[in-house]
Amino acid sequence: MKLLVTRPEPGATATAQRLTLAGHSPVILSCLTISHLSPRFPEQIGALLVTSGQAIPALPPRLHTVPTFCVGDATAAKLREAGFLSVESASGTADDLRRLVSARRLRGLHVLATGSRLGLQLLADLRNAGLTATRRVVYRPRPIRLLPPAIKTTLEQGGFEGALFYSAETARAFAALHPPGTAALSAYALSPAIAKSLQLLPWRDIRVALAPTEADMMALLT
Repeated sequence: MKLLVTRPEPGATATAQRLTLAGHSPVILSCLTISHLSPRFPEQIGALLVTSGQAIPALPPRLHTVPTFCVGDATAAKLREAGFLSVESASGTADDLRRLVSARRLRGLHVLATGSRLGLQLLADLRNAGLTATRRVVYRPRPIRLLPPAIKTTLEQGGFEGALFYSAETARAFAALHPPGTAALSAYALSPAIAKSLQLLPWRDIRVALAPTEADMMALLT
């Protein structure tokens, strides 16, 4: 199938390579650009929470020994590659991460490293669970403003069979581009929350991965 990959880099290229190996024809349309920030982190941290691999480049080396929890297995692998020594994955959603961290009941300050405008509900849920928690914005996603002409033309001509979405913010950014021809496409969503954001546009159908992993997303394409 000819598929649009809407996630930002560096994930977009990795996904496109996997799709190519599986026999598909991916076209990258990164609907968000990522700017990394350098916030100040507290000196004493009991646990570090990461909701996206996009946060990793902004995390200082001194945090490598802090117990670290993340949403998914792919992010866990990236954290270990970056030098983090104690990493545990919730293998699911932000709710799964909250349940995992609440069950561990580690002492000290829990720091949520996330993107701008993201993580506020998770932070509130952690505090409601009785944890001492704060948030640091380590990256800023910005939506692109225009569809590339070649991709717009291909959409108008019905040249794509589907589009892959890895975050609700990406889905909203794609919808804001007012893409033509989506009623002829299948949308593939990593989670139900992303599928809800995709309802801003007409689709042939919206398919949701059984679990929020790329392997389950790819399984939808067979």
